[in-house]
Amino acid sequence: MEKDKRLPAFGLDFGNVIDILLKIIALYLILGWCTDILKPFMLILIWGGIIAIATHPIYLAFKKMFKGRTVISSVLVTLIMLSVLIIPSWLVIDSLLEGVNQLKILYETKGLKIPPPGPSTQSWPGFTKPLIEVWTQASVNTQKVIEDHYPQIQNAALWVVSALSGFTQGLLQFVASIIIAGVYFVYTDSLHKASIKLFQKLAGERGEHFVTISITTIRNVVKGILGVAVIQAAMAGIGFFIAGIPFAGLWTILCLILAIVQIGAAPVAIPAIIYVFTANSTLSATLFTVWMLVVLFIDNVLKPILLGRGAPAPMLVIFLGAIGGFISHGFIGLFLGAVILTLAYKLFDTWFNPSEGNEAVLTSETSGPMEETVKSQP
Repeated sequence: MEKDKRLPAFGLDFGNVIDILLKIIALYLILGWCTDILKPFMLILIWGGIIAIATHPIYLAFKKMFKGRTVISSVLVTLIMLSVLIIPSWLVIDSLLEGVNQLKILYETKGLKIPPPGPSTQSWPGFTKPLIEVWTQASVNTQKVIEDHYPQIQNAALWVVSALSGFTQGLLQFVASIIIAGVYFVYTDSLHKASIKLFQKLAGERGEHFVTISITTIRNVVKGILGVAVIQAAMAGIGFFIAGIPFAGLWTILCLILAIVQIGAAPVAIPAIIYVFTANSTLSATLFTVWMLVVLFIDNVLKPILLGRGAPAPMLVIFLGAIGGFISHGFIGLFLGAVILTLAYKLFDTWFNPSEGNEAVLTSETSGPMEETVKSQP
């Protein structure tokens, strides 16, 4: 008689158990190997997909304009996005490099002069007195103040160089992601079908529903959170450049980071307003203040328009996603982390509360371009 190969404790066939274990191990090894191979490109591939989903309505408009010519439409949208990214970024980098070069020349020639504090500083709160004292000393003998505070200045300079390097690396990753997004446009239909099949494997009959929620969430975050942050930072940067604030590019980048993490540009805008009042004429300082107030409050106008009834996730989720992404993956992670963590939150929320998820999707589809493009998403 043949021996019973069933496991006595569970009533399972031993041969089938071994077969399943071997398949799982083989799948784990293959997926792990593929992940290691694609790991250097993972961020730009994912971010390219997010850009493609967010800008897909624009691609469809171009495709309709050119009578269904996919490649031409994809190339034109890609070139437009690259120009919108590269030109402002180059101005920011050029401003930083020019500012650093001017400081170096002035320091070497001992021509670095700092204007003394204006009369308005006398009414500042008491805790600002140490800052005003250092400011006054620097206006009298800049070289001595630099020598006395050389370690702190050196650390600040190293931080600026590191930030500039990270920004440049992030910019290159953005360029690569936009190009990849252009490729995704060409294969929109096949990628959409593949994403539905993948979600159906994970969520069964609700797979297509989760695809729709993913598309809606990505667009809401990109438009309502990242888009508003970019607009706010760009407006702040215009004000900094026109007012002649030193290192305007650096402050613009800092405004962008603060806007994405939902803190807002106030920590940069308020000191900038104070500086302009002490360094420029009253008229120009007043105009700059009005402009910066518009910058600070514009998100209160744009977010309700772009987000509809509310944010796709609590602000804490967006904050943690942006900060965690920035720490883990650099400048591009600032954007990617906010989108991914918000998307994960939304999917889990829909999983636990399916009726609320259905209502949210219906609301998004009937209040924007979703109903036109939901059948042909990348």
